Amino acid sequence: MVDPEYSKLQYEAILQLIRNTDTLWNSSRLLFARWDISPAQFNVLNLLSDEVRGLTQSQLGKALLTHRSNVTGLVGRLEKRSLVKRSADVGHQRAWRLVLTSAGRKPLRSVLLIYCEAARRVWAGISGHQTEVVLGILQQLERIEQEVVVIQKTQDSIA
Repeated sequence: MVDPEYSKLQYEAILQLIRNTDTLWNSSRLLFARWDISPAQFNVLNLLSDEVRGLTQSQLGKALLTHRSNVTGLVGRLEKRSLVKRSADVGHQRAWRLVLTSAGRKPLRSVLLIYCEAARRVWAGISGHQTEVVLGILQQLERIEQEVVVIQKTQDSIA
């Protein structure tokens, strides 16, 4: 039997996580608006910044946890502004490889300065050890959630 008090505590923790995520997302939208980019577009630029050869759209989608069709739209908007370049991936007939352009690197540098300062303020008063603990718990929750999804899909296919 599940302890109702523990279940309530878990529910409250999930709600708090959702609230924090929502607050961070909205704050990010306001922060990135100065550069006329969305949080998702920032994530694309940031992910590509460390990749000399770029990433395929599929790799980008996995890193962003986004469906391929959403990646296509994101990349299209960034490409239209010449912030990223899309080219055929050598050796993969139907794959596109994405690289950050010099025009994309320029705003990213300014954004990262402000973004990193904002992140420092968000984590002010939280020690490195506490941050590691939070990260570990979140990663553990992600693994469990993925297992639950697989179990649910299996049960749905049997039913």
